[in-house]
Amino acid sequence: MSPYPLRPNRLPESLATLDRCAVMGVINVTPDSFSDGGMWLDPVRAVEHGLSLMRDGADLVDIGGESTRPGAQRISADEEARRVLPVIRDLAAAGVPVSIDTMRSDIARAAVEAGAVIVNDVSGGLADPQMYQTVAQLGTVYIAMHWRGYSDEMESHTDYDDVVIDVAAELGVRLESALKAGVEPGRIVLDPGLGFAKKAHHNWELLRGLDHLMGLGYPVLVGAARKRFLGQVLAVEGEPRPAPERDHATDAVSALAAAAGAWCVRVHAARGSRDATEVAAAWRRGE
Repeated sequence: MSPYPLRPNRLPESLATLDRCAVMGVINVTPDSFSDGGMWLDPVRAVEHGLSLMRDGADLVDIGGESTRPGAQRISADEEARRVLPVIRDLAAAGVPVSIDTMRSDIARAAVEAGAVIVNDVSGGLADPQMYQTVAQLGTVYIAMHWRGYSDEMESHTDYDDVVIDVAAELGVRLESALKAGVEPGRIVLDPGLGFAKKAHHNWELLRGLDHLMGLGYPVLVGAARKRFLGQVLAVEGEPRPAPERDHATDAVSALAAAAGAWCVRVHAARGSRDATEVAAAWRRGE
């Protein structure tokens, strides 16, 4: 069994030659993200954190300027650009592969012009009707996440007949739209959207059903980092474990996702998940 069955095309060499699941480090350039809101709002600190993530074993960093935590309100495009573009420019200039986490096509274009090599769209193209065409023109890798609505409404969209089958089917519709708009199939990555319009048990069912999602024939990204469903499974006397204390659980998910064949895991702390993906690759090779 190959340790790395599916990966997108058009990646920087450092990512294209990996023989294991990639590790994406998260940089939230926001005041209100659920895990680390405000810590990296200053561009200088955000860049320093990105370099630190790389030293700790991340293969790329994902920069977002708009919180997508449950209940979050949208910010203006100008504010989003002000937050993320200086950070992207400086990290890209330092040789760091950068992904832009945005739902806006204009921000995606500006970010790629500033040096980003991947567009990570949590709305899967639903928030901005120009996103697919923009990504097709840019020629970058595009991560399409399963999404049912903005953060302030997504918790009212958690009804599924079978969450694994339903998520795969809805992502299939997104795929069809992206391909029709000209996005090359070799540039598309799918993300089941853990925590987005999902109850805790839905997330576990999706993780256990990753093989079904990968059956669509595209690379898969898993973003479980510090999310609420991990805190709930680690609860003590009904109190969920706080977000900053969920990294070991995140690393466990990284190992399992990598062993299942995921292309990339998205995490807040890189070192443990880097170790996890190395072990998973050896497991898959049988070494």
